Amino acid sequence: MKKTTILAAFATALIFSACGDNANNTADNAVVESAEATETATAEGDTYAVDTEQSNVKWHGTKVTGEHNGNIELQSGELTVANNQVTGGTIVIDMNTITNEDITDAKYNSDLVNHLKSDDFFGAEKYPTATFNITSLTPIASAAPGEANYTATGNLTIKDKTNPVTFPVYVTVENNEAKAKADVTVNRAQYDVRYGSNSFFENLGDKAISDDFTVSFDIVAKK
Repeated sequence: MKKTTILAAFATALIFSACGDNANNTADNAVVESAEATETATAEGDTYAVDTEQSNVKWHGTKVTGEHNGNIELQSGELTVANNQVTGGTIVIDMNTITNEDITDAKYNSDLVNHLKSDDFFGAEKYPTATFNITSLTPIASAAPGEANYTATGNLTIKDKTNPVTFPVYVTVENNEAKAKADVTVNRAQYDVRYGSNSFFENLGDKAISDDFTVSFDIVAKK
């Protein structure tokens, strides 16, 4: 799931009409056009910078004989907020920060983490980041308090391969702070993550690892 810049996207323009002989009408047209330009600029929203220290990303994967889970850090990110609602954004994940939380043996833990970073899985040396670009958020009309209240749509890029994703997310905006929580199911086969995948290899038996893994985001962004 390290800093980013805060961009304020506000623009105001006065457009003067050159048509007509009536000076008052010309002035009125300029005011109307100015208001329309301001409204358009405001609709683009404010950029809230993701606080990478307060935010976190967790992963969870399963296989025939068990499961593993761990953390991964955000490199940077930003959310766009318009009219007190999140309308888009970008999240950049640092693939070299993958950790494991369930294995207590230090060597086994290190072996798994290094394997996940290797070309068998995410190739972190060649592909150091994964990126999620949010293209839209649609309110869920029947959302219960505290439950997912938006459906997020966007594009997820892993190993330079991009695929569309859609998932429910709980979003709040208050006191110049935006928060988003979501559990996202990712099909690794779509990103050419092949090791132990029944999508690429036959007769794996109990060596098979599920193509689907879960990435849980808990994002805090500030204006």
